[in-house]
Amino acid sequence: MPDLVSLTVDDRVVQVPSNTGLVEAALAAGVEIPVFCYEPRLGAPIGACRMCLVEIEGIPKLQAGCTLTAIDGMVVRTAATSAKAADGQESTLEFILVNHPLDCPVCDKGGECPLQDLTFRYGPGRTRMTFPKVTFDKPIPVSPLIALDRERCILCYRCTRFSEEVAEDGLLIARNRGARSEIATFEDEPYRSVFSGNVIELCPVGALTSSMYRFDARPWEIQNVPTVCTGCATGCNVTATIREGKVKRILSRNHAEIDRGWLCDKGRFTYPHLLARDRITAPLQRGPKGLKEVSWDEALDAAEEMLREAEGAIVTALSGSETTEIAYALGRLLRGGVGAHSAVLPEATSDALEAFRLPLSAIAEAELVVVVGDDPVVERAPIVDLWLKEARRRGAEVVACSPTGTVQVAPGGSAAFCQGISAAGNELGQRLRNADRAVLVWSGPGGGGGARIAELAHELGFEEKPGCGAFHLPVTPNGRAVAAAWSASADADETRPETISVLVVSGEDAAADPGVRALAEQAERVIVVTMFHELVGGWADLILPATGALERDGTTMNLEGRLQRLRRAVAPPCPDELAWISKLAARFDVEISPHASAVFAELSEHLFQDLSMDEIGLRAALPSRTAYEAPAPAAQPASVPEHGATELRLQRYRALISGPAVERVRELEFQRPEREVEISAVDARQRGISSGDPVLVRSNGTSIELRARVNRRLVEGIARVAEEHAADLHAVVEVVKA
Repeated sequence: MPDLVSLTVDDRVVQVPSNTGLVEAALAAGVEIPVFCYEPRLGAPIGACRMCLVEIEGIPKLQAGCTLTAIDGMVVRTAATSAKAADGQESTLEFILVNHPLDCPVCDKGGECPLQDLTFRYGPGRTRMTFPKVTFDKPIPVSPLIALDRERCILCYRCTRFSEEVAEDGLLIARNRGARSEIATFEDEPYRSVFSGNVIELCPVGALTSSMYRFDARPWEIQNVPTVCTGCATGCNVTATIREGKVKRILSRNHAEIDRGWLCDKGRFTYPHLLARDRITAPLQRGPKGLKEVSWDEALDAAEEMLREAEGAIVTALSGSETTEIAYALGRLLRGGVGAHSAVLPEATSDALEAFRLPLSAIAEAELVVVVGDDPVVERAPIVDLWLKEARRRGAEVVACSPTGTVQVAPGGSAAFCQGISAAGNELGQRLRNADRAVLVWSGPGGGGGARIAELAHELGFEEKPGCGAFHLPVTPNGRAVAAAWSASADADETRPETISVLVVSGEDAAADPGVRALAEQAERVIVVTMFHELVGGWADLILPATGALERDGTTMNLEGRLQRLRRAVAPPCPDELAWISKLAARFDVEISPHASAVFAELSEHLFQDLSMDEIGLRAALPSRTAYEAPAPAAQPASVPEHGATELRLQRYRALISGPAVERVRELEFQRPEREVEISAVDARQRGISSGDPVLVRSNGTSIELRARVNRRLVEGIARVAEEHAADLHAVVEVVKA
């Protein structure tokens, strides 16, 4: 129980824990201290704006309230009861507004602006300034995503503090001094950070605005719909801003245990893909002259015919981006009705991790964090990367065990490394056993990652320690719930048929997967459910239009195992998947509701203990831990390919800012992975290669030209290439100067 201190704020006595900031203490007393620069998520307050001036009994001068800590016996008077504090706040606002343009009617922040609100409440009624205001060129493109209007900037430094203290990219700076201080990017380069969009929301005025939302809508003509981001498995809470039936922007919606109000640029800026030029809005069927648009009745007739003729020789490939309800309904149709026997399921998190469940926010409170896996955390679950950085700032030791980590582990060696940690005498393992607040994170390819990290947590005795936990970062946003819903849909044998009569592909990620493409070449017929024509137009026999996450009702489960509610923000340009699945299932005498709530109610009986959608709420709770159940034994790891002295093993990675949705947003092009290959300093020196050199990457007769990047932290013998640039390369490559 923390020590309490008693203080008086505007004649109201309140008790708060010691070390509580004065702003929070005043709120506990029901008193607001107005602020601009103060934002608890950005670290220690800096008192830059002086809007929070208060009078403290016993101190002659006004004090910046945000920089003070509540002390026992302190007597505080704000502008509400102190004429001195009121005069100070009015003078502060008058000074801020000296050069601030009065363009509220055309400013994107107008109607949602703290400066506007506080000026009406605390500012002078009229100006005394008659000289011309300072003006600057505008808008200045901070990046293709963000525009800067320096005339509006009040130098609160929220944006630069986020860049330096939270994202830790150091790309947004304040340059010059005094009256010439201004916000800029480092060396005037574009602000290229996967978290850059957060500064738009942090800005308390209209200085930093979204170039995609600029002049697009006004606060009084929009609706805000609370939902969940499905850009990765983190499941950040977001709000979709809607105007005239179209998504205009995405804002964060603070869930303190998941995202703390931060959002990556993939989640914030990919919404324009809903209006992509190759968006499919009607079914397409292949005929003698190629694909042609058909009616829904014709499409369902064709699908029924294909499925009946297949006689069970059907394989279904799921993306892991489906809602839990869509996955369950597809399973009811294809496993229970048609009799399909096999599925390609997305990478899912092991149920064994339920014994070590913690909220993501627990990472920031850990004393020791061990990250295992080939992929950087920021590429799989970017908000988890922010939690790791906060843990470091709080004094935690973060040990990265990867090809580029503090402990170098060769690609594919993470499972063996975990076994080594659990072995007796391992120094790192012993420290994990002794820690009361330790966290394990698996961030690597391979379907068994969740099980392996759960086994390690069990060996270290984490289930007995409420402050210790383990996380698996899967590639897909809802893979765990999709796999569980598919399994719960029917009792069926999952034997892969010798020949594939029909391949059913669900979602863009599955359609873009090279492994699924290989199955499509073996299949006699292919049915694809997708949003985009260009992905599958060359090889699908029947294309059924899909909806996006912002067009769906349903549920999704994040990497913590937290079930969250998706809410439809806009109407889709085609029927919802559940609508046509329901109609098609009826032809096979299977009853499936076309409504997500009804499907969830049926599914909930099997998986969620009769939980209802309404009970999930706006901010879903984290389920409690369960008893540990050992996962299935690990599959034999793939053998390391043989390679000669001059060859390198290819390591593919899936970049966060990539994928079908990202490819359809022009403003995100600068964030996509470069056409480059990463090699170690040793391998570069042996080949006479320097960073920036054009090189040829060759394998089995295939050759592509990329730019070299020497990574001094990369383990030797590896060539690391983004998936989208390594499509035709094999497991072993040569890298030579072009």
